Amino acid sequence: DNYLEEAMKMRNLLEEFRGNHGLRPPTILGVRENVFTGSVSSLALFMSNQETSFVTLAQRVLANPLKVRMHYGHPDVFDRIFHLSRGGISKASRVINISEDIYAGFNSTLRQGNITHHEYIQMTVLTVYIFLYGRAYLAFSGLDRGISKQAKMSGNTALNAALNAQFLVQIGVFTAVPMIVGFILELGLLKLQLCSVFFTFSLGTRTHYFGRTILHGGAKYRATGRGFVVRHIKFAENYRLYSRSHFVKALEVALLLIVYIAYGYTDGGAVSFVLLTISSWFLVISWLFAPYIFNPSGFEWQKTVEDFDDWTSWLLYKGGVGVKGDDSWESWWDEEQTHIQTLRGQILETILSLRFFLFQYGIVYKLHLTGKDTSIAVYGFSWVVLVGIVMIYKIFTFSPKKSADFQLVMRVIQGVTFLTIVAALCLLVAFTDLSIPDLFASLLAFIPTGWAIICLAIAWKDIVRRLGLWHSLREYARLYDAGMGMLIFAPIAVLSWFPFVSTFQSRLLYNQAFSRGLEISLILAGNKANVEF
Repeated sequence: DNYLEEAMKMRNLLEEFRGNHGLRPPTILGVRENVFTGSVSSLALFMSNQETSFVTLAQRVLANPLKVRMHYGHPDVFDRIFHLSRGGISKASRVINISEDIYAGFNSTLRQGNITHHEYIQMTVLTVYIFLYGRAYLAFSGLDRGISKQAKMSGNTALNAALNAQFLVQIGVFTAVPMIVGFILELGLLKLQLCSVFFTFSLGTRTHYFGRTILHGGAKYRATGRGFVVRHIKFAENYRLYSRSHFVKALEVALLLIVYIAYGYTDGGAVSFVLLTISSWFLVISWLFAPYIFNPSGFEWQKTVEDFDDWTSWLLYKGGVGVKGDDSWESWWDEEQTHIQTLRGQILETILSLRFFLFQYGIVYKLHLTGKDTSIAVYGFSWVVLVGIVMIYKIFTFSPKKSADFQLVMRVIQGVTFLTIVAALCLLVAFTDLSIPDLFASLLAFIPTGWAIICLAIAWKDIVRRLGLWHSLREYARLYDAGMGMLIFAPIAVLSWFPFVSTFQSRLLYNQAFSRGLEISLILAGNKANVEF
C-alpha cells in the first residue's frame, strides 16, 4: 500500500492534519487506493475497478458534501494519538464485528473526530465527471420521458409498458454510470471486458451467504490471502465451492425460463420473449460458467481430461471417518448440511423447498395426455408415475454382491425392464394422446420435485435416518450432482476441442506478455501431464 511512489506523497498528505477542514481538525485522512496489480488478469482488473467505484467515486461524495465518510480499507491515514487516547479502534467480538474497518470510522466520528477525503494523491478531472454525469442524467430521464409521451399520444401501449418497466431498473443502472463513464474516459472503450459476468457471479455469492446467515446464522470470515497466484483450479474444486450457491440457483432460473417460454404468452411474440428474458439468461450463463471462464487454462484439452478424471474419482469415492470433502463426494455432501442445526432452520428450509413442487403441479395440467381435465386426480396420478420412476431407478442401480448367479439374474431383470419401458412408451405415443413433447415436459416437472424431496429429507435427516432411507436418498442426491456436473462440463469439453478457444481465453484473462509466456510454456511442456501454470 505504501510503495515508493506513494511514500513520496506522504509528507504532503500528512500536512492535511494541520489544515482547516471544518469545525474540527481531521482525525482520518481518506485517500484512494492505487491497485497496481490490475493488469495481471481480468479478475484483478475487475477488483481494481470495484475499488475505483467504491473507494473513490462513492467515498469522495460521502466526505464532501455529505460529511458522513467512514474508514475503509488500507489507504486511509489515522491520527494515532487521537485514537489511542480515546479507547483505540479494536473490537472484542470477532463474530459480530467481522470487519474492523467501518467501526474505526464510527469510533472516530462518535468521539468528535473529522474524516476527510483527499483526491490529489491520485489526480483526476472532476469537471469532466460533472459534465458526463449531467449528460447521463439527461439520457436516462429526459429522452425516455419524451418517448413515453409520444407512445401515449400514438396509442402504442406495448412501448409504454416497456418504458414503464425500464424505470424500475433505472436506479440500478444509473448507479453504475459514473464508473462506466469514468473508465471510458480514462482507459478507452476497448478496455471493456467480461466484468459484467464476474460481478454477476460475485452478486450470487453475496446473495447466497447473506441469505444463509439470515436463515441459519453463523457468519464467518473466509481469508483469501494476498498472494500472487495464477493456477488452474480443477473442475471438482469449483463444483464444490459453487454448487449450492450458484449452480443450483442458476438451473432453477433456467427451468423457470424454459417454462415461461414453453407456456407463456406475449403480444410481441418471439421478440418480446427475447427482450424479457435475455437478462435472466445472462444471469444463468454467468452463474454456471463464470468460474470456468476465468479459470486459467480452463479450456486446455489436457487439463479438461485431467479434470474429468478427478471429477469422476471424487464423485464415486466413498466417504467415511477421516475422509475429507475434497476427496469424497459423500463427505462433502455431509459437510454441506452442517448449517441446518435448529428447528427454526428446518422449518424455514421446508417452506422454501415447497416452491419446487409448483413445477410439477403446473406442468401436468398442460400435457396433451391430460387434455382439459383439471381434476386433482391428474396431479395424484403424476405422483404414481414419479414413484414408478424411482422404483425403476432402484432396479437399475441395484447390484448385489452375494453370488455371480444372482448378479446374472438381476442383469436379466434389468434388461427385460428396459425393453418393457421402451415398448410401453412407444405404445402410449402411438395409441394415446401422449406426445414426444409430453415426455420432455414430464422430465421438466419431475426433476424439481425430486430435488424438493431431497431438500426436505436433508432438513429432517434425523427422521429419514430412523426410517432407514438415508442411504437411498444419498444415492439420489449423487445422481443429481452427477447430472448437474455433466450439464456444466459438457460445453467446456466441447469448447476444449478447439485450440483457438483456449488461446482466446488466455488473451482475454491476461496481459499480452503473460499470454505469450503461457503459450511458450505449453509448447515447452509438450505432452507432460500435471503441469501447473
